[in-house]
Amino acid sequence: MAKQTGIIKLKGTIGGISFYKTSDGHLAREKGGVDKSRIANDPAFQRTRENGSEFGAAGKGGKTLRSAIRILLQNAKDKRVVSRLTTQLLKVVKTDTSNARGLRTIQDGNMSSLKGFEFNLNGKLGSTLFTPFTTTFDRVSGDATLDIAAFAPMVRVAAPAGTTHFKVVAGVSDLDFANESSSFQNDETAILPYDNANTATAALTMSAPANSTQPVIIVLGIEFYQEVNGQMYTLKNGAYNALSIVEIDTV
Repeated sequence: MAKQTGIIKLKGTIGGISFYKTSDGHLAREKGGVDKSRIANDPAFQRTRENGSEFGAAGKGGKTLRSAIRILLQNAKDKRVVSRLTTQLLKVVKTDTSNARGLRTIQDGNMSSLKGFEFNLNGKLGSTLFTPFTTTFDRVSGDATLDIAAFAPMVRVAAPAGTTHFKVVAGVSDLDFANESSSFQNDETAILPYDNANTATAALTMSAPANSTQPVIIVLGIEFYQEVNGQMYTLKNGAYNALSIVEIDTV
């Protein structure tokens, strides 16, 4: 593909060249490719159809997951999170040993590789929060708990410049990828001062449906604030907020 330069940016198709806008700027490429009906029916494209089906499953799964945690995700994400999550879920699909190629699913794959997935590469939890925490999940009751020991923020949190306060957030979701549905519940600490005084011990509690038969994830994040004249403002529109998958429980 080629990048458009100059003052006037084009959109549409002219002389077999497609002009379009992406997050990378205004691009152009030659129109072409194999006829869609041939891809859908020609035996020679069986592998292509299988790959497309599984890519579609990963894409839908990513949407299900993102929709489930949207309350927290809207405050901590980068512009590539959709494609990065789809890529990771496609890897999960390919670990499914129960179904034939082209029919493999996320829920029948090994989801453990999703643990540690960072939703915002501009502010990774793994390089932001350095205090120990433990997660517990009871599938029978659906109860999930995330315990954080007392810590000194300026010692245990690598906050961006300008931070005066922060809070820790968490959420639990069970994910029904087959039906593209989910449940979600979250908890959070109070907005705390970013200083050297130890915080209180925190126990964030949430619940998923009891006796769920779906994969369950727990996410943990941190959000940064700046106090101005007694008002709390999200620091730099949340550009450095972190959110990560810290636990996965499957049946």
